[in-house]
Amino acid sequence: MTEAPALPVEWRPRTTRLVAYATAGAIIVAMIVLAVFVAPQFTIVDRVLMVVFGLGLAWILHMLGRCRVGADESGLTIVNAFRTRRLEWPEVVDVTMTVGDPWPRLDLSDGTALGVMGIQGAEKKLAARQVTELAALLKTRAEAPDPT
Repeated sequence: MTEAPALPVEWRPRTTRLVAYATAGAIIVAMIVLAVFVAPQFTIVDRVLMVVFGLGLAWILHMLGRCRVGADESGLTIVNAFRTRRLEWPEVVDVTMTVGDPWPRLDLSDGTALGVMGIQGAEKKLAARQVTELAALLKTRAEAPDPT
């Protein structure tokens, strides 16, 4: 069993962030270049809307790139693409991630589950290490110890 990491700790995907922000930057630059060099029949409003469209796409990519999981003494903060959720340690029962899953799933004490986009399954070794560390924290921070 892996030893639980020292708190506070934060897990973020590497590749997803790199791709999201690089693509966002490329889209913004491309839309600005397009707006400057587009055919003369396009008005200034059309050109501004091209840039605004690029900024909108960049914002969506930023929302995907900002995903993370933070753990501190009182619980977990799950930042997914469009929602942030704060959970106390007793609320989290287990973390599971099987081969092929896009991200792990937290099983909660109320019977629901929560996807954790801040750990990306595509980064196989990194994701496995992060899930193992999170599971170790859950084991040490659980409300009641295992009866083994």
